[in-house]
Amino acid sequence: MDPMPEDWDRAVAVVAHPDDLEYGTAAAVARWTRQGREVAYVLGHRDGLIEYGVPLRRDIAAAIRRHRPDVVITMSFDLTWGDEGPVNHSDHRAVGLATLDACRDAANSWLFPDAGAAWHGVKWMYVAATANPTHFVDVTDTIDAGVASLREHKAYLDGLGGDFDPDDFLRKMAGFVGLAAGCEYAVGLHRYPA
Repeated sequence: MDPMPEDWDRAVAVVAHPDDLEYGTAAAVARWTRQGREVAYVLGHRDGLIEYGVPLRRDIAAAIRRHRPDVVITMSFDLTWGDEGPVNHSDHRAVGLATLDACRDAANSWLFPDAGAAWHGVKWMYVAATANPTHFVDVTDTIDAGVASLREHKAYLDGLGGDFDPDDFLRKMAGFVGLAAGCEYAVGLHRYPA
């Protein structure tokens, strides 16, 4: 893995659920915002009912055109969480794939002309929570902010059961990626060119 370049000013994070980025990526967002970068979170579709298709791509392309990011971040659209893991939520799969497609759509002035002026400025697309990261973000200094952010999603955490410890979970996950990255804590991302 290579360090994720930080030569950008604005990012848009597109996820299906309010807590999706909190399972690690929020610590990276804390790093970037502390550095003065802008990170906007978008999507607002109904949980459990998101469908891949042209309407979803249009909504995401409109958000990209509105926010004009250099970088777009989304979540894994893999079928499963790892080779032996459970099936990934259908909302994650739909939003992740639609986000990659919407980056290209946002740059095409022939598509969705009612969704704002075309934006050609997306340099890179990054997918979080993937089994094969190409890049990492050192979150050693912001892991506490990531844990605090995850703790704020009490309703979601309660659904995981009483023995789920956000601090233990995030430190183990980020520590594992950190071992491969050469730092204490890191978040892995898979980079795609725009």
